Amino acid sequence: MTPFGARLRALRAARGLTLKAMAHQLGLSSAYLSALEHGRRGRPTPGLVMEICGVLGLIWDEAEDLKRLATLSHPKVTLDTGGLPPAVTILAHEIAQSLDHLSEQDIGQIRALLRDARARTR
Repeated sequence: MTPFGARLRALRAARGLTLKAMAHQLGLSSAYLSALEHGRRGRPTPGLVMEICGVLGLIWDEAEDLKRLATLSHPKVTLDTGGLPPAVTILAHEIAQSLDHLSEQDIGQIRALLRDARARTR
């Protein structure tokens, strides 16, 4: 499940909307909306995200949060390590091979390390 899909599902459930009812309001198939929620479809278009915000009655911060999550939610990520040191390519492959073995704590620690590295280069 993608961050966008998880949030969409939670928002839909909090508003008591069934998958079928929401899909109908959006003019989508239930199968497509389900695939979007479960991360089996690519990121939604900005227009669809705005329609979803309208159906859910999201305003301001909630709508911006959903838009941000949509940009971070493509389930297939491509990394270009061309021109970088060989160790970077090895790291990218090790991460790809280990993703399904990482705990929430592991992921939090890795994200903190990456935030620290970005902050040092600013």
